[in-house]
Amino acid sequence: MHTQFVLNKKLIIHLAMGLAMFVATVTVADSVVPTPTEARVTQEEVVTLPAETPVVKAVATAATTEEQVRAYFSDMPILAEVARCESEYRQFDKSGQVLRGVVNAQDVGVMQINEKYHLSTAQKLGLNIHTLEGNMAYARFLYETQGTRPWNYSSACWSKHREVALK
Repeated sequence: MHTQFVLNKKLIIHLAMGLAMFVATVTVADSVVPTPTEARVTQEEVVTLPAETPVVKAVATAATTEEQVRAYFSDMPILAEVARCESEYRQFDKSGQVLRGVVNAQDVGVMQINEKYHLSTAQKLGLNIHTLEGNMAYARFLYETQGTRPWNYSSACWSKHREVALK
């Protein structure tokens, strides 16, 4: 069953700002961090951001994926717990490929976003779920529209931390 999402300008701006703020605090050593514009998937259906959306320059700080996830979801700590349970804070596997689910290979990245159900919507939002930034931004979108329902399969792991994470 497909669920259609109503995309509104405020949510798109919120996602873009969150991504821009995240990129501003994270730089991988000796590599270039994509700007929010570069991190977006290019397609005709991609929603473009208003001209007044600020572009934030990256600050040179290195962080582990777990630190990046916790910082990005500091306002939604339950999602950091979901990331711990879903991927052990891993976006990529040992060979450098995007992490894929053990039970379902269409689940990708740190938040184990399912390509079958979510790739098209993520692309329409201009998010690449195969990057850490895009995966987390789409998880934020899912949480804001559906709560923790998309991660119910792993709730036995993260729900015990729900009380602490929601405070």
